[in-house]
Amino acid sequence: MDIQDGKIVKGINFLAIKEVGDPMEQGAYYAQQGADELIYLDITATNENRKVFLSLVREIAETINIPFTVGGGISTIDDVSALLDAGADKVSINSAAIKNPALITTLAKRFGSQCIVVALDIKNEQGNWFVYSNGGKTKTSMEALSWAKEAEELGAGEILLTSMNNDGTKTGFANEITRTISQSLHIPIIASGGAGTMQHFVDTFTTGKADAALAASVFHYKEIEIPALKEFLAINNISVRI
Repeated sequence: MDIQDGKIVKGINFLAIKEVGDPMEQGAYYAQQGADELIYLDITATNENRKVFLSLVREIAETINIPFTVGGGISTIDDVSALLDAGADKVSINSAAIKNPALITTLAKRFGSQCIVVALDIKNEQGNWFVYSNGGKTKTSMEALSWAKEAEELGAGEILLTSMNNDGTKTGFANEITRTISQSLHIPIIASGGAGTMQHFVDTFTTGKADAALAASVFHYKEIEIPALKEFLAINNISVRI
């Protein structure tokens, strides 16, 4: 769930942002539906140079009973400590890790790799996947695979891999780069961006070798219900918690 001004929003290719719901109400609904985890990302915190929404995190923790990750504007030990104290199970870092890769190691040593998720917003340009920072607004010279490997070596516990090309398009996940990164690393890879059908989830687990799959639009607009998706995955020999 992308959060802006306290509301869930969704765009396409990181643009054309529209409001779609309330973080607590939707979170509670998804938990009841059988979602395994939720990820809340404050998509404007870094660009607005402010900290993530602590009060909202406390409300979410009181509302839902499944693990959830929080990201956006996180850059210090104190930020992570406050979020975990507020009830978050994991934190997601992106721009701050790009600016200061040693932050990954600092946080992993202090809090454990299991709760440090490094998010990669990546875009395919003429066959090369480049990493973007600041909510997809700033291109870096870093290539996706090399940065993912470095993040793992520095102590990341998971990689949240979002294809900006596929985001919101509902044409399927970026399975080729997902597979390349998944087969090159030893930590879980969460595929993100492009889910449009239940088959797309099967494809990212089989062809893309993803360990988990994140989706927003298809759930926000109830185009796919989580119980039906899990049954479909099970029928297709994908191990899921039902």
